[in-house]
Amino acid sequence: MALQWEFPGGKIEPGETPEQALARELHEELGIEATIGPRITHVRHNYRHGGAVDLQFFAVRDFSGDLQNRIFAQVVWARLEDLPNYDFLAADRGLIKDLASGKLL
Repeated sequence: MALQWEFPGGKIEPGETPEQALARELHEELGIEATIGPRITHVRHNYRHGGAVDLQFFAVRDFSGDLQNRIFAQVVWARLEDLPNYDFLAADRGLIKDLASGKLL
């Protein structure tokens, strides 16, 4: 699934809450200290060729530090209505549609 767009984040480590995991991942991937807001949605996705993911999406409205692209091919800020123009991972596409249509946030 190389070169497809995705949101920052990652696996929850033992002893972490989902919010703590996201804050850690945002620091590791983007070099920021984020204030993790409420959970927006939860997605379970089974890929056609095997494998499954269980994703939780949270609002992050505030952070400190300068964004640093530490792992991604590219990082962009995009308006919600423009998100469908990006080739997101299949597991994210329902969320993208809901964000772009104003159903979330």
